[in-house]
Amino acid sequence: MRRAGCLVAVLLLGACSAGHPAPAAAPAYRPGAAGAGDPYFPTYGNGGYDVSGYDLNVRYDPAASKLTGTARITATATQDLSQFNLDLVHLAATKVAVDGAVATSRADGNELVIAPKSGLRRGKAFTVVVDYGGTPGQLSNKTLGDGGWLSAGAKGALALGQPESASTWFPVNDHPSDKATFSLAITVPDGLTALSIGVPGPRTSAAGWTTWRWTESSPLASYLSTVVIGKYRVTTTTHDGKPMVTAVPASLPADGPAATSMARTGEIADFLATKFGPYPFDSYGGIVIDDTRIRYALETQSRPTYGQGFFDGGPNPTVVAHELAHQWFGDSVALERWQDIWLNEGFATYAEWLWQEHEGTESVKQSFERTYAGFDWSQTPGNPGVAHLFGGAVYDRGGMTVYALRRKIGDQAFDKLLTTWTSAHRDGNVNTGDLISLAEKISGQDLGAFFQAWLYGQKAPTY
Repeated sequence: MRRAGCLVAVLLLGACSAGHPAPAAAPAYRPGAAGAGDPYFPTYGNGGYDVSGYDLNVRYDPAASKLTGTARITATATQDLSQFNLDLVHLAATKVAVDGAVATSRADGNELVIAPKSGLRRGKAFTVVVDYGGTPGQLSNKTLGDGGWLSAGAKGALALGQPESASTWFPVNDHPSDKATFSLAITVPDGLTALSIGVPGPRTSAAGWTTWRWTESSPLASYLSTVVIGKYRVTTTTHDGKPMVTAVPASLPADGPAATSMARTGEIADFLATKFGPYPFDSYGGIVIDDTRIRYALETQSRPTYGQGFFDGGPNPTVVAHELAHQWFGDSVALERWQDIWLNEGFATYAEWLWQEHEGTESVKQSFERTYAGFDWSQTPGNPGVAHLFGGAVYDRGGMTVYALRRKIGDQAFDKLLTTWTSAHRDGNVNTGDLISLAEKISGQDLGAFFQAWLYGQKAPTY
């Protein structure tokens, strides 16, 4: 009788409620977005997947300005994917495979569009292997000017730049919201040094070429990768149980201001750790670049890069303090979107003031008041716009906001805020709202009006 009743139900309703689950819906495969959705740079990065690691094997011939490489990229689909994009500029893919099966690929401007043999279900981990090559070049962006691969002829080359640069030398999801680990084996002619980020690995030589190996095991935003090829004096030591690699071009004096400044890297990092919490990476260091085209310093992860011009006037530990502070603020704790760049530069500017106070040259209060007195308050750091992404408001008013917050909530709460921020968000991504929420939680204060005045107001806030 029960069986017959179930049969009637099946005939009338098309299913029996007991033991016959409805079939799963077929996946709705669709292409991943051709951008990460950043309001400032809508085409940067890509959607539909999350990268966990880049493993690169690259060979560069400086005399011919030719690069060839194989990129092994591990990722996870965040939607049902029929195709997805990687950012790749000036270079061409010669073969692409997804999970071992040859995939269809095509170039579309600065995008490499990949269609796997079969769709990728949401949540599926997959591996992409791209063989590629060509003559690398630069990207023109709206902030720091040209970024990416710079050739120096037979003398070498370098890849550097913010807010984008990685796509000029390997296929990548080129937006800081998608952080991933990084491993590089780069082969160059004997006699040239090939420097990068992370922990150095063994070097091997054969037939006139040397392969240099570097591994960064903490996830990084792609613009924080670099490679620098040239003639360098490299100093490798150990600091706090971790490798420290500093490099100064052979064209600069061995005991000059650049080398003297690099030699203070460990000392400065240790001081900052007393303020921000433990140093977040497995290696230390710094690379000086003797190339007039590089007029900035950049917080490339674990091993900042410095244009030689910073040391023209003598040793400059202050710029070292700035870039090392970024290892906490900007590298370990990275941005979700470029609008919130003040979270990187404001805390790094504040770190400069801390270092100068530590050195006895100027107190933090004096640095703040000097900056406050001469500032154009029409410039706002909370939403600076693309044209002012690296303008004075982001750095100076950002630094003033940090110090004003310290004054507002008191030293005890502020110190707790710094170490909680860097530990709770280590290896992650943040926005301004995250900082406001944490500051309010720790201080017990409503800080909405405070941050509105300091980040978005167009007149001098009171303090």
